[in-house]
Amino acid sequence: MKPSVAVIGTGFGGMAAVIELKKQGFDDIVVFEKGDDVGGVWRENTYPGAACDVPSPFYSYSFEPNPRWPHRFSRQPAILDYMRHVADKYDVRRHVRFRTEVRGATYDDSTGKWTVELDAGEPVVVDVLVSAVGQLSRPAVPAIDGAETFAGETFHSAEWNHDVDLKGKRVAVIGTGASAIQFVPAIQPEVGHLTVFQRTPPYIIPRFDREFSRLHHKVFERVPATQLVERGTWYGVVEGLSVAWVYSKPLAATIQAISKWHMRRSTRARPGLFEKVWPKYQIGCKRILFSNDYLPALTQPNVDVTTQRLTEIVPAGVRTADGLVHEVDVIIWGTGFKATEFLAPMSIKGSEGRDLHDEWRGGARAYYGMTVPHFPNLFVMYGPNTNTGGGSIIYFLEAQAKYLGEYVGHLAASGAPLAVRPEVEQEYDERIQSQLSGSVWTGCSSWYRNEDGRITTNWPTLGIQYKAQAKFDPADYEVVG
Repeated sequence: MKPSVAVIGTGFGGMAAVIELKKQGFDDIVVFEKGDDVGGVWRENTYPGAACDVPSPFYSYSFEPNPRWPHRFSRQPAILDYMRHVADKYDVRRHVRFRTEVRGATYDDSTGKWTVELDAGEPVVVDVLVSAVGQLSRPAVPAIDGAETFAGETFHSAEWNHDVDLKGKRVAVIGTGASAIQFVPAIQPEVGHLTVFQRTPPYIIPRFDREFSRLHHKVFERVPATQLVERGTWYGVVEGLSVAWVYSKPLAATIQAISKWHMRRSTRARPGLFEKVWPKYQIGCKRILFSNDYLPALTQPNVDVTTQRLTEIVPAGVRTADGLVHEVDVIIWGTGFKATEFLAPMSIKGSEGRDLHDEWRGGARAYYGMTVPHFPNLFVMYGPNTNTGGGSIIYFLEAQAKYLGEYVGHLAASGAPLAVRPEVEQEYDERIQSQLSGSVWTGCSSWYRNEDGRITTNWPTLGIQYKAQAKFDPADYEVVG
């Protein structure tokens, strides 16, 4: 048989899946994309200053190096252009149905097929369903009393409203995560006043960025090995960060010392600011951020940083626990994503009518983040416990795409729908949760953990270990139906 495959999403994961399947000779592929172009989060996140915090030679496909990255840490437009180039070169667009959102999918035990429900049009029936919506696709906005009463403009950084003119406005930024530290320095010079509401400060280390010159581009093009060296160097750096968080307290202490030096130096123009922004938790517990301009922006006279807890939003602004109302014209939420709510809000029904969200009520789990017992021929890209604490998710996605290609190849030969054996998934989950229990990520509240404290996002060891272990083995699976 030649299995038919549906892929949800055209981010790095969805495109990796399509490219690998086509490489393996499978062409009966349909891709559902809710937007009007490829790109996933890099199409959606257009806030000022949006950029990758992983060096571009490593944050790209290994099979499609880009010798013409404009910067080491490329900005959103350059990354989106790269993704468009990949989609064109590897004939991905031919398979995509743009402006089509998936509402849910149901597995039919009698036929061994998935029926995919769409927001418009007839359902689509396929043999294999691949969700590539990732972990960072649904903005998280905390429920704060009175939010609906605010008289000004409000939006999340992932849904930036470019029609709102911030010039001269009083702006509140709620949150100090990876997006906020990029857009705060970008908007600070133009706003009238900026109030940053900080709950838990991040550790920040220097961003060793540089603009690649025409000479760099020529060398990368004419001597491809030089780009491999750049990629390999940064691979070693980010794997070293992973070692620090999981294995090496001395290395973590060294990075913490670098962060303290950098943060103290960057805030010296404003007495008392360092004490506000220096974290009180163990380094690595939350994602470490790279920036050279965020902290200097906080030292400017039109910026205030408050650590008071938000209690209420009122028509004129934001009230904090000390009773003070901060009057603002615009509220920008820099509060991250619903990373632990995998595949939501889609309804996924597996064998015998099992609801995936019910199965995951205590925390999402999947075999190497990809397959789930009782959900035959369902794959998840960038699923549970496949996030990296400091590296490139694309490295993981390529390993997952290869696994998917091997699985679909086996399905083509056997014709029998498979689901991972419950005992195999159980043993795997117990093993990685045991490894995670000794990691730094258990030491604080973060988007790595769900509301019950279970770490559902991160892989516990090195990326190279994931790649070595995540190999398709038919013995791990059972025939369903």
